[in-house]
Amino acid sequence: MRYPTHLLPTTIVGSLPQPDWLVDRATLHHHGVPRVAAADIWRIGPDYLEAAQDDATILAIREQERAGIDIVTDGEIRRESYSNRFALALEGIDAAHPGAVTSAGGRTTPVPRVTGRIRRAAPVELRDAQFLRANTDRATKITLPGPFTLSRQVQNDFYKDPAALAMDYAAAVNAELRDLKAAGIDVVQLDEPWVRTAPAEAAAYGIAAIDRALEGIEGPTVVHLCFGYAAVVKEKPTGYSFLPELAACAATQISIEAAQPKLDPGILADLAPKTILLGVLDLGDPGVETPETVAARLRAGLRHVAADRLVAAPDCGMKYLPAAIAAGKLRALAAGAAIVRAELAGHARPS
Repeated sequence: MRYPTHLLPTTIVGSLPQPDWLVDRATLHHHGVPRVAAADIWRIGPDYLEAAQDDATILAIREQERAGIDIVTDGEIRRESYSNRFALALEGIDAAHPGAVTSAGGRTTPVPRVTGRIRRAAPVELRDAQFLRANTDRATKITLPGPFTLSRQVQNDFYKDPAALAMDYAAAVNAELRDLKAAGIDVVQLDEPWVRTAPAEAAAYGIAAIDRALEGIEGPTVVHLCFGYAAVVKEKPTGYSFLPELAACAATQISIEAAQPKLDPGILADLAPKTILLGVLDLGDPGVETPETVAARLRAGLRHVAADRLVAAPDCGMKYLPAAIAAGKLRALAAGAAIVRAELAGHARPS
């Protein structure tokens, strides 16, 4: 286990910007956050796409290392969105004939259509995990979409019981997590933004699905929830409709968006005894935070969470940021955490 032992370790939520030579960013933005296949975002043809994604993944790893990030990811460089790479690889999905879901605001989104029992027939992210592990000596993290969120991002034409759908997704996620851990990944994370949009359903069976997904998974396990990418969701609520309930889930760590929505850090007390990944980078701010701004946000969190239970992170994935801004924010994240770490140790601020 390479998990850092010092206070206030730093990590990212999962994604970094994909290079402009790899993806057409205008097309990516047009798709929003695709639930179905979005192959037209890639600038590289299928014969060379995997090699190009490998090269871009190494760049993402090195960017985190140069910035001083302690727990690195693969940047989710091979993904069209945080969820569709895994979601479309499962049995029981008709990917060729998508369905649709309509949001409360009336927006219709193409989604996978469930036509049979959900089952993971083969590993999906295993090669990604092996590639990450082979290209860094730092602690590593791989993210997956959580089972509750997966169950809300489909048109269900098979299951009579939505809880049964979520639990079969949970079994598929669990099988994938076991392979990721066997590959040497230190931290695994489930992205569950939909628990806050459907709190009644999340209370009924969402926690059970998360617990089933994490069953038997050793080491740090994270559940991430947020209000959506800043590039897609401009106006953020100032509080979560489903947060204290996560204190009862099996995850050892909870990752929350806090900087852009100016979340009251007092709510962190509701999540004891979990470790908190505190969002201290506002991804809706086109500028780069100063290290002192990051440090101030961490100090606010420390008024409610012990230092040995706090991890410094961005609010959400950084996929939609300009590359230079993302790199600057990563450096500010590491430098701000170093300031507070030195204060906690009773030392002078790092120069």
